[in-house]
Amino acid sequence: MAEETNEGKTNTTGEREAPRTERSEAPRGEREASRGGERGGRDDRGGRGGGRGGRGGGFRRRKFCKFCADTSLKIDYKDPDTLRHYVTERYKIVPARVTGTCARHQRALTTAVKRARILALLPFTTQHRD
Repeated sequence: MAEETNEGKTNTTGEREAPRTERSEAPRGEREASRGGERGGRDDRGGRGGGRGGRGGGFRRRKFCKFCADTSLKIDYKDPDTLRHYVTERYKIVPARVTGTCARHQRALTTAVKRARILALLPFTTQHRD
């Protein structure tokens, strides 16, 4: 038998059809895997890729609140040395998702940093440094 293609054939409306391309007969899952992974950007372990951009895998240690773990640590606006760990080099307050502090202590830290700024124990910006 001759190989069947649709070149030169017309459909029922009289228009010419575009030539068909051969499609691989791989199962659907294999076709998706060849296009760049499974749906949702998840890796084969079921979780996100871990790390930046979903690459690198690796184990990331769980963050914890230092103030909940060690009850001897106190948040005090008169102690700028402790508060400096919770502000960036541009003196922005570091968010809790970066530091790992709980919501309760993050609110106390924010208040303490703001009070220390008003009393000039911490600068507002890099231009306010001595």
